[in-house]
Amino acid sequence: MTTATTPFWLAGHEAHGEDTLEVTSPWDGRTVGTVGLPTAAQTEEAVAAAAAVAGEFAATPAHVRAAALDLVGRRLAERAEEFAGLITAESGKPLKWARVEVARCQSVFRWAADEARRFNGATGQRLDADPSGAGRLAITRRVPYGPVLGIAPFNFPLNLCAHKVAPALAAGAPIILKPAPATPLTALLLGELLAGTDLPAGAWSVLPVPNEAMPPLVQDPRLPIISFTGSVPVGWAIRDSVPRKRVTLELGGNGAAIVLADYSSDADLDWAAQRIATFSNYQGGQSCIAVQRVLADETVYDRLVPRVVAAVEALRLGDPADEATDVGPLISEDAARRVEGWVKEASEAGAKVLTGGVREGASYRPTVLEEVPGDAKVATEEVFGPVLLLSRVAGEEAAYAAANDSQFGLQAGVFTHDVQAAFRAHRALEVGGVIIGDVPSYRGDQMPYGGVKASGVGREGVAFAMEDYTYERVMVLTGLDL
Repeated sequence: MTTATTPFWLAGHEAHGEDTLEVTSPWDGRTVGTVGLPTAAQTEEAVAAAAAVAGEFAATPAHVRAAALDLVGRRLAERAEEFAGLITAESGKPLKWARVEVARCQSVFRWAADEARRFNGATGQRLDADPSGAGRLAITRRVPYGPVLGIAPFNFPLNLCAHKVAPALAAGAPIILKPAPATPLTALLLGELLAGTDLPAGAWSVLPVPNEAMPPLVQDPRLPIISFTGSVPVGWAIRDSVPRKRVTLELGGNGAAIVLADYSSDADLDWAAQRIATFSNYQGGQSCIAVQRVLADETVYDRLVPRVVAAVEALRLGDPADEATDVGPLISEDAARRVEGWVKEASEAGAKVLTGGVREGASYRPTVLEEVPGDAKVATEEVFGPVLLLSRVAGEEAAYAAANDSQFGLQAGVFTHDVQAAFRAHRALEVGGVIIGDVPSYRGDQMPYGGVKASGVGREGVAFAMEDYTYERVMVLTGLDL
């Protein structure tokens, strides 16, 4: 990788700052690239440009926005391997999963182009159901609140940037994207694709603003919408600091996979074990909807456990650039040390380590625990690492109660063939999404995605994010012959 300084994108144009940030690989510590950091004056210039173009951009014809989004999707497809390699280099994500992320991002831009074409369609409502409304017709359209501040995390350095940028542009809202300091290069490469569109200057910026310099940007009244994906304390602190802004938060989880009694054949348990093993570790566990807890009915638990352990032990840990690697490093050695400490704490309190529990630098071997005390951090917090907890439950109601016994409520998976049980789960589980027949880690990028409780507010998924970025504006026509 080159160490030449990568520029950032200020109001659609390349720019260089006074300071730089070195981006290193979490796998081997090598320098992946160096990025320029915007000065306070440059950040102000980007915000001023977004505010200045807001009205013009909101009025841009839908076909213009759709064409730009389509173009980005096509360019992503053409440069898919370049993007995947960069994701792997700066985040440590295995190449096989980086390719999946790039493919998902292409879909996000394709859906955004489709939504841009059908969004803002006016709806009419006769008002003469009441005598005072005689001769009146209400027409309602959705319009942007104004420019969006999108703050993205490191674990999906391309697709979660897309989930900020694509809905904003589709809705006609300018956006300032702030990528994670650990993984800014992928977002800046996405900016290169955006620069190839005909979107007006100021409609978008990609600014790798240091975290400590973010408060003025968060507080700026010219950015009425904030879309944040990241840690629980940071997200809620942002929302608390700007109570009059519209803030959407996609925060943490400790995803539960429930295996009910009817899911009992050898083929069923093999499938469940494989999915659980894969998706407790697929990003090094660094996914808000990674499987963290398995709640298996007591009638299948003893047959499931060895299958899960075997499937976890079959995963290959190593160099993320190796095509055969399943599990790469965590984002940093500090992150791996934290996971190591939490597992040690649980073990000393009585938890059994069935496999794993070993750290090497920033890598942590996929780990399976059982008999974990209910108050251990690995049980109550989001591990955000390759750690899986197995628990035995006595029946369906006990499984749902155990899953709900959490501060989080993002998604849950329920392995069952019983459609009635599926509906009972959907009613009982206090989460934003219930995945039947699979792990909680499934996400269709077009579906509403988000959580309840400490897991956040608002929804991602292109059409649903567009609703969060806009409001209904009503026009009443008077004196009509209806």
